[in-house]
Amino acid sequence: MKGLMLEGVVGSTAYGLTTPTSDLDFAGIYVEPTRNLLGLHPPSRERATKTDRGAVDSCYHELGKALGLMLSCNPTAMEILWLDNQTVATEFGLELIGLRECFLSARRVRDAYFGYATSQFHRLLDRGRFQGSLETRREKHARHTMRLLWQGYELYTTGVLPIRVPDPQPYFEFGQSVIDDPEAAATRELITQYEIKFRDARTVLPDKPNEAPLEDFLQRVRRAHLDI
Repeated sequence: MKGLMLEGVVGSTAYGLTTPTSDLDFAGIYVEPTRNLLGLHPPSRERATKTDRGAVDSCYHELGKALGLMLSCNPTAMEILWLDNQTVATEFGLELIGLRECFLSARRVRDAYFGYATSQFHRLLDRGRFQGSLETRREKHARHTMRLLWQGYELYTTGVLPIRVPDPQPYFEFGQSVIDDPEAAATRELITQYEIKFRDARTVLPDKPNEAPLEDFLQRVRRAHLDI
């Protein structure tokens, strides 16, 4: 992809939660030529995300959109900056990784990760009660609810976002536990536990993100891509 700055393998493979049916998921950040942003019809926010790997699951955000998502501490947008390895990393991409702590703020991390996990829980309930989805989907939603809560709490209390779970077995066992439970009681209980943990925790994160280095970075990238 032209203008690709960062790319990496994300999803279950990165989390260490693959199953025989798991796909290989790619995520990335690309840079739109600056001249395209200055015209009468700049790319809309919706058009600032591309999927260019055919049958392979992939999601590539334009830099401006990516920075906005990461400033809100969006879990799926943030993780590319914390992978152990990237499949593509330009000089600007590596510099962005070095700025990853600038995006962090206590309230946004808590709200984003806890909120994302809660939305996974509601999807799990909806599928269980109304949609008759396959058991594997309920199991997957439960696993990722547990994973998001763990990641968010670790980031909130340590300032470091872990990607790969230390031991996948508890996550698979947790997923299995909700297959025959339409109300997902175990997941509801886990969310309540983490709500208390977040409430009682002492965070190492600042109240607000450090936007000045990110603004400087974006301006330099835009200038560098003016005539590309």
